[in-house]
Amino acid sequence: MEYRRIKDLQDKAGEEVHSHNNDEESLRGSKSDSISTGSGELSKWKRKSIVTLALTVLTSSQAILIVWSKRAGKYEYSVTTANFLVEALKCAFSLAALARIWRNEGVTDDNRLSTTLDEVSVYPIPAALYLIKNLLQYYIFAYVDAPGYQILKNFNIISTGVLYRIILKKKLSEIQWAAFVLLCAGCTTAQLNPSSDHVLQTPFQGWLMAIVMALLSGFAGVYTEAIIKKRPSRNINVQNFWLYVFGMVFNAIAILVQDFDAVANKGFFHGYSLITVLMILNHALSGIAVSMVMKYADNIVKVYATSVAMLLTAIVSVFLFGFHLSLAFFLGSIVVSVSIYLHSVGKVQRQQ
Repeated sequence: MEYRRIKDLQDKAGEEVHSHNNDEESLRGSKSDSISTGSGELSKWKRKSIVTLALTVLTSSQAILIVWSKRAGKYEYSVTTANFLVEALKCAFSLAALARIWRNEGVTDDNRLSTTLDEVSVYPIPAALYLIKNLLQYYIFAYVDAPGYQILKNFNIISTGVLYRIILKKKLSEIQWAAFVLLCAGCTTAQLNPSSDHVLQTPFQGWLMAIVMALLSGFAGVYTEAIIKKRPSRNINVQNFWLYVFGMVFNAIAILVQDFDAVANKGFFHGYSLITVLMILNHALSGIAVSMVMKYADNIVKVYATSVAMLLTAIVSVFLFGFHLSLAFFLGSIVVSVSIYLHSVGKVQRQQ
């Protein structure tokens, strides 16, 4: 009897020790999972912060670099050669991304560069539209300053929304339509000029070019999205590669038509400076940054980057170009930022 009692006590003690060990292992496991989840969230937050910062800096410096690259009010370099190099860099970035995919995942039907005439024949249209829009981007600065350009280029939100409705038959929410009205009001307010006989700082030619650029950008964007969704399994880098190839072809034609004599006599890189090189890199990286935002962040990040970029451009322009930061510009920027946010909220609600 005494032996059996001692045996039972030993078995009970063993069960308690085993249970205690299991509890410790469970606790360690839960702590490990918690640490792993925490580090994952921290890594995601860091990546999102880096992408947001990159897009904000690239967006705010784009107009500044274009204006800064001018000498005595004109471009000493050929804008067509600059555009050609931007497309060439984008093409190189797409190839580098594809090379990494091929190395990690192998070559498949969806990521191979070889294509059919039917598939590739749709890319010349958006490439031609982007060519005209990008060239106008240089000439608009004869009528508008860098901060004004940052404000007016938000018109492409309206053109894109309206063209989405017409071409892709996508319904816009009431919030989005209200955001369009606010955007127009904000752009107009920011351009008010109380210290002059002219009501608006930007002349009619500047407004006209901004609207044309917005229509070209909106139509090209909607058309490109339609191409991408036609074959959604196709790797985006392959689609971008062919778009940029046609962009290079059209820019090469523009060089021959517009600047052939200047390039032949003075050289391809005549008039280039460090600012010109930075501007080209900025334009090439901006497209990559937007793609990264779509992959690693969300639409609110784009809103934040665009809003902050408008104010950063204005502040930097005060020191570089003597820009006068008026109350009208500040209030207009706030209204534009609110309209962009409302448009983003309306888009999210429509998708839900």
